[in-house]
Amino acid sequence: MPVIDQSVVIARPAAEVFDFLVHAENLPRWDSSMLECVQVGADPVSVGTRYRGASKILGRRLEWTTEVIDFVPGVRSASKAVEGTLSFTVSYDVSETPDGTTLHYRIVADSGLGGAFGRAMEPIVEKAQTKVVKANLNTLVGLLEQQAA
Repeated sequence: MPVIDQSVVIARPAAEVFDFLVHAENLPRWDSSMLECVQVGADPVSVGTRYRGASKILGRRLEWTTEVIDFVPGVRSASKAVEGTLSFTVSYDVSETPDGTTLHYRIVADSGLGGAFGRAMEPIVEKAQTKVVKANLNTLVGLLEQQAA
C-alpha cells in the first residue's frame, strides 16, 4: 500500500492554510488529479463531514466519497474513503513556524493493482505519485502566497 508523506512551508498563517485546505471547492485548485469536490451538507467541517468528488487517475475518472475521521480545528484533518473504487486516507497537519506554516500532508492509498503484479508495481506507483504530490503542494504554496500578495 503506497504511503506518501510530504511537508512544505507556506508563508501564511496556519489558520488561513488550514481553512483553505478543508474547503472542498479549493481542492481541485491545487490537486491536479482532482476533477471536482463538494462538501455534503452545509454544516461546519467536523468528524463525520463527507466530501464527494472525482479524480482522474491513469486516464480514468474515479468517483469517491470521503468522511472526516479526525478533526482538530486549525490543526489537523484526516479523511477516509467510504464509497467508490479508491481506498485511501489523507491527512493534513498544520503548525506555525517562524517562516509561516508547516503543512504535513500524508496519503495512504491502495494502488488498486492487486495480486503479485500489483505488489511488484507499488514502489513504482508510489514514486510516481510522490512526484505528483510534491508538484501539487508546490502549486498550493504558490496559490496561497500569491493570494496574500
